[in-house]
Amino acid sequence: MTRAEFRDQLAALDLSDRLSEIECREKMVQLIDSGGDCFERNCFPAHFTGSALVVSADGSKVLLHHHRKLDRWLQFGGHCDGDEDVLGVARKEALEESGIADLIVASVRPFDLDIHQIPALGVEPMHFHYDVRWMLIAPEDAEFAVSDESLELRWFTPMEILALRLDGGLKRLVQKWEALVARRSGH
Repeated sequence: MTRAEFRDQLAALDLSDRLSEIECREKMVQLIDSGGDCFERNCFPAHFTGSALVVSADGSKVLLHHHRKLDRWLQFGGHCDGDEDVLGVARKEALEESGIADLIVASVRPFDLDIHQIPALGVEPMHFHYDVRWMLIAPEDAEFAVSDESLELRWFTPMEILALRLDGGLKRLVQKWEALVARRSGH
């Protein structure tokens, strides 16, 4: 996907049932329109990242990783490093960080839009990740492998996730997944 196609996809995204993400989308479109190198990690004060919520084949569990540097449970994702295909970035990061091949894209439309602050670290100033998130479905009997970026990977049910300390953006992402699980089971 090119920069222009990505911009058009964001601009056309129906957020009528996702009102909290409208401001994120507006800022994301503005960042693309700024003409800067917004897909590079050294673009400050903000740049794009791509991430994925990996769900089990039956949709009943979600796979998270305990991020080594941040010491928190997170979805899989990372920097675009110049790649304008943010969905491709999310897929690549999910494969690298989970070890699960053949992840299925649930929808080419982004599942969630989030902007979160990253604290200054070393020579990098405080900045923002403009994170575009998709849902990926693991194949039946998928087996994960812990990468160097993680302390642990674990499948969680909706009830188990409630016990975790989650940031607001990940909490919203998980709540969307829980709503899908509930709709599917008729609750």
